[in-house]
Amino acid sequence: MDLANQTRKPSLSEALGLMTMKPVALCLSLLIFLVTGCSDKPAADTPQAPKIEGSRLRFAANHPQLASLSATVALPVDGISVDLPAKLIWNEERTQRIYPAFAGRVTAIRADVGQQVRVGSALALLASPEFGQAQADAAKSSAEERRTQRNLERQRELFEVGIVSRKDLEQAESEAAQSRAEAARAAGKINLYGSSGAVNQQLAISSTISGIVVERNLNPGQELRPDQSGPGMPPAFVVSDPSTLWVQIDARESEADALAIGTPFQLLVPSLPKALDITGKVVAVSDFIDPTTRSIKVRGLVKNPDKILKAEMLASARIERQMEGGTLIPASAIFQKDGKHFAFVQTDAQSFERREIELSYEGPKQIVVSAGVAVGEKVVVENVLLLARLFQLSTEAQKVAADKK
Repeated sequence: MDLANQTRKPSLSEALGLMTMKPVALCLSLLIFLVTGCSDKPAADTPQAPKIEGSRLRFAANHPQLASLSATVALPVDGISVDLPAKLIWNEERTQRIYPAFAGRVTAIRADVGQQVRVGSALALLASPEFGQAQADAAKSSAEERRTQRNLERQRELFEVGIVSRKDLEQAESEAAQSRAEAARAAGKINLYGSSGAVNQQLAISSTISGIVVERNLNPGQELRPDQSGPGMPPAFVVSDPSTLWVQIDARESEADALAIGTPFQLLVPSLPKALDITGKVVAVSDFIDPTTRSIKVRGLVKNPDKILKAEMLASARIERQMEGGTLIPASAIFQKDGKHFAFVQTDAQSFERREIELSYEGPKQIVVSAGVAVGEKVVVENVLLLARLFQLSTEAQKVAADKK
């Protein structure tokens, strides 16, 4: 045995050859080194770089990179479950936002958050000079009505005995009719706000629906004005019936054809036990797409008899979407290159074939493929981008080697 040959060091030309290695080959070697990890073993144990065989990337047997790649079987599909982001809100058809109709100061609060109220229940009392003026106007109108009515009765009696003319009688009838209308208007105005008819300047803020006080935005002594009412201004009280809630769903454009009025859905609320079976149905679908989020606003309705659902809870609405054939694979299996979709199919224990695929449906978790992957084939679902990079580097290294020949 030639001991000199065993201990021979690399020549200068060999060392320079290593330093002038092509960038592609160097990158491929570095990538394999980083994936397999640093090792103190001899150079003879360094794994062989994967090889390109057409559209396949083939690894050597027992290559450490194989352990980081996992694949799943592509499945047939007739329908898929689609989860859409959703939020619970009050049922606006059973919700009242109450604002003061007159300016005044809060003198008493009769209801608080969580309290059950009925139609006509007083929620708070205001001392309101403006409402007192309306009460006084109603009292004056009522007095005027009584006066004109008595005058009409006298004119009728006098007309019957020929003392007054028909013209005087008709004028009395007209005055009585006008005063009666004015009294009805003034009384209706104050009755609308629950006044008893007395001139006491006490305005009751009342609910016109039965439900639960879910919001209160006033305090004793607070000054309220009608100009503080309307959109963007907090109401004095919000009363709602929480036995049903609306579900605000944001649907993607691709789900538009699967959502229609009456479509059932399952509501998944992360903060509640998964065993709860909460179902609802779609009651309204927007006719336009939000230009900012590119989503369609959908409104659902769910029953809440036990009141376990709360407004503003975040949830997911799961709908069942019917598909006409295709192959179902995880969304993590695909990647894009030059505007096209690809996936790696495992053809044997050491080989992975890159295939261009056509999508018939693309969801956040599942993909339906119409061409490129067959039912029963295995697609790589972990470290797909790393595999794509290895495929690219190996292809470039093969091309460089071919150009040298």
